[in-house]
Amino acid sequence: MVRTNTEVKKQEGISFLLIDLNAPGIERRPIISMDGGHYLNEVFFTDVRVPVTNRIGEENKGWTYAKFLLGNERSGIAGVGKSKKKIEKIIAAAQQERGIGEGRLWDDPEFRSKVSAVSSKLSALENINLRMLAAEAAGKTVGPEASILKINGTEIEQSLNEIFVEALGNFAAPYEPEGLNIDANLDPVEPEYGRGVMTEHLLRRAATIYGGTNEVQRDIIAKHVLGL
Repeated sequence: MVRTNTEVKKQEGISFLLIDLNAPGIERRPIISMDGGHYLNEVFFTDVRVPVTNRIGEENKGWTYAKFLLGNERSGIAGVGKSKKKIEKIIAAAQQERGIGEGRLWDDPEFRSKVSAVSSKLSALENINLRMLAAEAAGKTVGPEASILKINGTEIEQSLNEIFVEALGNFAAPYEPEGLNIDANLDPVEPEYGRGVMTEHLLRRAATIYGGTNEVQRDIIAKHVLGL
């Protein structure tokens, strides 16, 4: 997104460019995430020149295209299918892990209540997601309502990760990201169902930030959905 017109409303003076990261004047600095992985970079531009043929669509219409892309991104971030699968894994783990006394963790009504509460939220989110998909199939463009999916989907994801870590107990304490490497020959300290759980928990702390912070999403809903 680059500013190409300073004489109009800010959102109307932006154009969408594709920029070669190997172009002269571009510097990339790695950002190491909380889980120790490298997924993002800081990118600095110094007198970078880009040919006009790299412009996407019309000049000064970049924000219009960006909103469309963001709407689809936020719908995808909701991750309903992924969270449903994670609930299945949590239940399976809780049926294996020892709880209070001689019973299994899944026998603990307080733990089952935590899983049930998040499952209920996920069911509601799935219904919203299906309604939006039906609207898209009918030709409607994804709008600011996608922020509802983004907020709830990421908060549900983080809640499930926290519950999964709790379910693993002591097995969640060691953090061995290198053990996820297919070529690693390390003996895991956790059961198979516990591999990668802490990595996912740490990485997805950013879920409520990427795709537009949830605080900003609430502002979008208030203004463009509720008309406040």
